[in-house]
Parts: sequence; structure tokens; C-alpha cells
Amino acid sequence: MIRKRLHRYAMLKRYGQIIEVLQKYGFGYVVDKIGLSSIRDLTYKFNKKDKVDRLNTSGPVRVRKILEELGPTYIKLGQLLSMRHDLVPLKYATELAKLQDDAPSFEFEKVELIIREELGHSIEELFEYFEKKPLACASIGQVHRAKIKNGDEVVVKVQRPGISEVIESDLDIMYSIARLIDEHMPEARLYRPTEIVDELSHSILAEIDYTQEGWNADRFADNFRENGQVHIPRVYWDYTNTRVLTLEYIKGIKGSHVDLLDMQGFDRSNIASVVVKAFMQQVFEDGFFHADLHPGNILIMEDGTVAFLDFGMAGHLSSEVCDIFLDGMVALVNGDSSAFIELLRDMGSLDSYADTRSLKVDVESFRSKYYGKALKKLDASIIIEELIGILRDHKVMMPHNIALLVRGTVAVEGFGLIIDPNLNFSELLEPYVKNELKKRFYPQNLSRKAYSNISSWARLFRKAPTKISHILDHAENGYLKIKFESEEGNKLASEIDVASNRLSISLIISAMIVASSLVIQTHMRPLVWGVPFLGTFSFVIASIFGLWLVYNIFRTGRV
Repeated sequence: MIRKRLHRYAMLKRYGQIIEVLQKYGFGYVVDKIGLSSIRDLTYKFNKKDKVDRLNTSGPVRVRKILEELGPTYIKLGQLLSMRHDLVPLKYATELAKLQDDAPSFEFEKVELIIREELGHSIEELFEYFEKKPLACASIGQVHRAKIKNGDEVVVKVQRPGISEVIESDLDIMYSIARLIDEHMPEARLYRPTEIVDELSHSILAEIDYTQEGWNADRFADNFRENGQVHIPRVYWDYTNTRVLTLEYIKGIKGSHVDLLDMQGFDRSNIASVVVKAFMQQVFEDGFFHADLHPGNILIMEDGTVAFLDFGMAGHLSSEVCDIFLDGMVALVNGDSSAFIELLRDMGSLDSYADTRSLKVDVESFRSKYYGKALKKLDASIIIEELIGILRDHKVMMPHNIALLVRGTVAVEGFGLIIDPNLNFSELLEPYVKNELKKRFYPQNLSRKAYSNISSWARLFRKAPTKISHILDHAENGYLKIKFESEEGNKLASEIDVASNRLSISLIISAMIVASSLVIQTHMRPLVWGVPFLGTFSFVIASIFGLWLVYNIFRTGRV
């Protein structure tokens, strides 16, 4: 019971912090609109903090500052939204991309404690040496350099103490706020706030389980085992658990240090080509790709081999999704906007109320803008941004894996242009697309597809009689129901519920007043100042409920 009360107090306090920060940066109207004003009033009574005037800065900057102040979970939310250009306007996405996942280091004593809890042994028993000062610190964990007993140099990633509890609590609050936004802000439903929190939850819960990142690294290593130009750090599983990840230490130059690469005599054009081709292999051959190949996650080793780092953000592409993606590219190239729109429907990105005629016009205009231009004159990232802008304007929401693919593509091209300003991403992409399209017409692929289609139709026809029989039985027995939803009807039902509840409470209050009056007339003991205590107590309770009901009626403006 005490633990529950402490949890409720902590949640209420966190709500108060969120509301306070929203107020501070000029978003108090959101608090009022989603019905959290009562919590604001309550927390303000306890905190006794004055409102902070709205800062004289742009909306995107204020949103970034809000997320930074609210901590790790909200920083991750901002980073997620920064790559969802289908949901967030470019100026907001650009600003949210500046969110830094930096944090102060935590005490080495806590590092020792976590390693002992997770690995079952002390640092002295596991490592020949272990640097106390971390190489890097983030909101979720920090990285230390070390050497295990066999002499291998490693980096050890240790999770910040208590961060999983903070994240889970924040996610609970985010879900509550998302549901309130769905309920009270119809204009925001198009952005599917609950689905965004689902996506964040899936991403961040995977990130705080370091074994997931280890599995990702192993899978990438297996996919590149025959590629001598790409190196993936080895995972030391005997030194890895949920909150501790131990990887091979890679010595090299970060991809962002172009001047050092030149000093060492590296062929930057070749490096860019290796990274882009490696990404194409991940997308078109492996169906599993690194979604965050920015310069900080790429190292150039002494022999020129390219090493990839940080495998927490990876995307999966099924053969079906890959086919839809390729079909979309073909539809755009061929000017078949109708086919492109149907593919959006197949992905679940386009609802039945979308203005497809207007979308078709915009897609055709986009296609004609680039039609016939040489690949050397095309900038893939600009084309992608423009297309996503069109989709965003028409409220088209991409699936999570496609959004990750877009992020990964833009990151890889951005890295390539930093290393080699003359890089032509489109020319490197072209042979992979052509090869994938050719594969479709290989006899074995055609036969496999035909068999799959025949099997699907066979299952449908086999089940059809039974399904139809069930429907007819339900209809005959009077159990067949047709569900019809109307927004106005739902609103009316809600209004009726509120009115009936108020009427019920009014009747209960009236009954309590009448009953207390009768009890007072009986002189029933015990007496308080010569009046029966039970009657007085009932009358006071009825008065409190009556005042509460009147307050709520006036507060909602429905007298």
C-alpha cells in the first residue's frame, strides 16, 4: 500500500514537472485542452512556483528545449520525431536532430556494482585493467575502455543506474497524455500520438536491453563475413548482459575527421563507395540495415577497412516491404501515380478519407520535375525530402521500418558527401535496383511467387464455405451485429452519460438530505450539541457532494 502511494506521488510529481515545463515554454494551452489543468493547479499549490514567461524564440527551438529539460525518454522521443519527416515539418525535424544525448558521468562505484550484479564477478576478477574515466557518456549509459584477462582490448558499455525505471514511468505518462490528446484534440489524431509512443516504447526498451544490440552486431558480422572491406566489432558474450555490453575495441579515425584521413593518405572516394555499397547490401540483399550510419559511427582502420559502430538502431525489411518499396520507385519512374497511391494503401499509410485526387496531382508534378534528368544531376536526399514533404502535407504516415530506411539513406548519403563531395549516390543505387527487379523474373522466383499465390487462394476457397456458414448461422439466430460508429453519435452518447450521472448523483444527494432530516427528528444517540451525530454527519456529506456537483457544472460551462 505504501509503495503504491509512493508510486502515485512520484507519478503526480512527474506530471507536475511536465506541465511546468510546457507552461514555461508557452504551451500551457495544451495542458488546458487535454484536461490536465486540475493537476497543474494541484502541483502549483504544492510547488508554489510562478509561471515563467514564454521565451522569445521560435516554436522548433522551444520544443527542443522542452524535450531536453524533461530528460532521456523525451530526448529519445525528439530523436525519433527528427527522422519522421512524414509527421514533423522539416524545420522541426531539423531542430530536433540537434538534440544531444549527452549526460554527466556517474560514479565508478556504481559501475563496479552494476558489473558485479550483471556478470557475477568483480571488475578485478574479469578485467586486467579497467579505465575509471569513461570514453563517452550518454543519458542511458557510459562507455569505458578495458582489457580482459586474455589480453584483448575492449570497450564496456554500462547502463546508468535506475534508468529503466525512469523510462518505464515516463512511457506510462506518455501513453496517458497520448490518449488524452486523442480524446481532446481531434486535429492531432492524424499524427497518431499513441502509435508514436508505441514506436518509441519498442525502440527505447530495445535500447536499454544491451543483449539486443549485441545480437544486432552479431547479425551484421555474419552478413559481412565475406566482405573484407567492412569490419564489425566482436561481441564478448561472457562479458555481456542486459545492462553491460562488451565489444572489441576498434582503433581508427572517425569518418568526420577528413583532415586526418588526408594526412594518412586514405582514398576518401573509395571509403565513401565502400560505405554506400555496404548500405545497399544491407537493404537489398540482407533485409537488415544500420539506420544510423552518421560519421561518428564509422571508423577508418589503419589498413583502410571501414568499421561500423553502435548497433542500437537497426531496421528490418521483409521481402514484401522491399517489393512494395521497389514497386513504388518503379511507379514514380514510370509516372504511374495511381499505382503509387495504391502501394501507399497497401502499406497502411493512406486512410480511406484521404484526398487521393489532390495527392495524385502533387505526385505527378513531383515526378515531372525530375523526369529525364541525368543521375549525376540528382541529389537523392533532396528528392527524398521533397517527396516526404508531399506525403506529409497529405497526412500520409510511413511505417516505422520505412521511416528508418529513409533516415538511414539520408545519413549514408550525408556521410558520403562529407567524405567525397563528388559522390553520386543515385548512380551507386541504380545497379542494385536493376538487379532486384531482374531477380523478380528469375524462373525460381516466379514459381515461388505463383505457388504462394495459389496456396493463398486455395486456403481462401477451402475456408470460404465454413466462414459463410458461420455468418448465416449468426444471422439466423439473431446474433449478427453491424457496428456503426459516428463521431457525433459518440459525442451525444457521452453527453447523455454525463447528464445521467449528474442526475443520479443529484438523487443520491437529495435522498441523503431527506434521510438526515428524518434522523435528526428522532434524537438518536450519540448526540452532538443535542443533535444526532449520524444525521449531522449525513447532512455534511450531502452538502459537500452538492457543492462539488455545482462546482463541476459551472466549471464545464454547462449549467
